[in-house]
Parts: sequence; C-alpha cells; structure tokens
Amino acid sequence: MAGVEHKQVETDEAGMRLDRWFKVHYPGLGFGPLQKLLRSGQIRIDGGRVKSDTRVQAGQTVRVPPLDVDEKKGKPLSGKELSHSSDHELLSRMVLYEDKKVIVLNKPHGLPVQGGSGVVRNVDKMLEAWTSPRGEKPRLCHRLDRDTTGVLVIARTRGAAQALTGAFRERDTKKTYWALVKGMPKPHEGKISTWLVKEQTPDGDRMRVAKHGDDGADHAVSYYRVREHAAQRLTWLEMEPYTGRTHQLRVHAAHIGHPIIGDPKYFEAEQGWDFPGGVQNKLHLHARHIDIPHPDGGRLRVTAPLPPHMVQTWNLLGFEEGNGDDYGE
Repeated sequence: MAGVEHKQVETDEAGMRLDRWFKVHYPGLGFGPLQKLLRSGQIRIDGGRVKSDTRVQAGQTVRVPPLDVDEKKGKPLSGKELSHSSDHELLSRMVLYEDKKVIVLNKPHGLPVQGGSGVVRNVDKMLEAWTSPRGEKPRLCHRLDRDTTGVLVIARTRGAAQALTGAFRERDTKKTYWALVKGMPKPHEGKISTWLVKEQTPDGDRMRVAKHGDDGADHAVSYYRVREHAAQRLTWLEMEPYTGRTHQLRVHAAHIGHPIIGDPKYFEAEQGWDFPGGVQNKLHLHARHIDIPHPDGGRLRVTAPLPPHMVQTWNLLGFEEGNGDDYGE
C-alpha cells in the first residue's frame, strides 16, 4: 500500500466527475470505500473537501490517501506521459493483457503504430525495449491509425506472430470499435459495402470511395449499430470492420453522411455546424474490444477503456461507458 499521493488532473480529464476520475485511475476502489474517504475528508482537491459529483479541472491536485488497490494497468495515457516516459515504462502502462505468447496494449491517441516521415516515436520501435534475452523482439500483428485508440495485439514470439496475423488475414477475429459521429444514422443498424482506393494528397494518403473495377480499388465491408444518441446531433456508434482497409471505418462513416467527430481527414462540416462545446477536437474512434484465437488454443477476449478525451465526451453527453459491452462472451 502506497502512502499519500498528490496527483495532478490532466487537461483531457477536465470536466470529469471525481468518482469517475477515481474509477479511471483506481478501478478496484469500490463506491462505498470511496464515499467513506470523501466523507472523512481524506480525499481533497487543492486542499478543499469535495463530493463524488465534483467536476475536476485541469491542473488541480487530488489528494489520494493510502489505498488497498493499485493504479489501473492499461490506463489511458496523457500527452504529457507520452512525451516524458521511457519506452519500457510507457509500454508497461499500456498493457491490458499479457502471457508468454501475447501482449495486448491500449494504444493512446497520437502515438503511431509504425514509423513514417516526421515520426519520432512509434509502437514498433518502442517494442525493442522488450527484446527477449534470446534477441527476439515482440511483433505487431495488425495496425491502428495514429489517432485511433484502443486494443492493439502484439506477439511475443515468431510462432505466435504467424498464428495471430493468420487469424487477422483469415478474418477469424471480431474487432469492435466505438465512435462518436455527427447526426444519427438511419436505419439504426446496417451494413456499409463500398470499393476504396488510396490517393495521394498534400496532407498524406487519403482513401476515397471508388467504383468496382477502378484501378487499385479494394472491396470494404463494415457493420454499424447505434448505441445511444444526444438528440439528433451526436451518436455513439458501434462499428465492426469485416475487411481491414486503411481508414475503412472513418471513410465509411463519412460515406453514409455521419463522419466521426474530430477526424482531420474525413470530417467536412457543412456551413453553420459548430463543434460541440466541451468536446475536444480529437478523433473519437476507439478499438474497444477484440475476440481472437489464442496461439495456444481457445479465444482471447480483451476490452480497452476509453481514452480520456472520449471519457470527457461521454460524461458531457451522459453516455454510460458500461452500457455498450455485450460481446456475447
């Protein structure tokens, strides 16, 4: 059990209820014990007494008394932590699951999976910090876009990499994403099927919907369903990619007229549409859950908590994160 800690509230946690802040940082701390600590004044913000529904603000200091629970493993990382931590420390903080064959990370917003022009830090390079005594570096099994957060599967061994990448290639996986989109799709669930082609733009590669038979066009299929909505303006969408094309879910959401909030490439707001107050202009796309065959047999099912900017948005809109998890496990 650690002693008293004083933790600073990060910018992307602003507006979060204090009880939710503790749920993110210390998920093992139950509601009853938290209330007892608040009533006795052991938990304070900037030295003052607070209640569970107090909204925290960036830069405030939370007094955390000695607890019988540890900080969350795999807790979403802040931008400051990304820039000031060692590769080994960062990777360790991202771990959601690990065994002798597989590691599952919760990738934060803004961290590229692989290198490219102007990329200083990326997951693939960072994995060198986990090279085994035999000289074997963990291997990526799939990719996420730089600004997409959530579940990222890593293989510890060559054999595990072959099995896991094979499962992705043969589509023996189920990947569930959560997105916040503009408007509300009708019908409330459906299938999106298009052809996509990559084109070069001054801002980098961009995908566009093409016609069957167009040079370089690949077929892409996604499924979606509405989870909750805020009036008709914003919708929590669950999305499942059947194929794995570049930017697939982002292009498909825009294609049906409901682009993902904060998408710098595919969100083109019409005149008169204002960005929602209190919602950060960051991509609201999160790889929430994966169901994949384990190299040693059976299925591996892992869920990643929302990143801080999406937690803040869910709080503002009154969405309950736990209401979306029904994966038939």
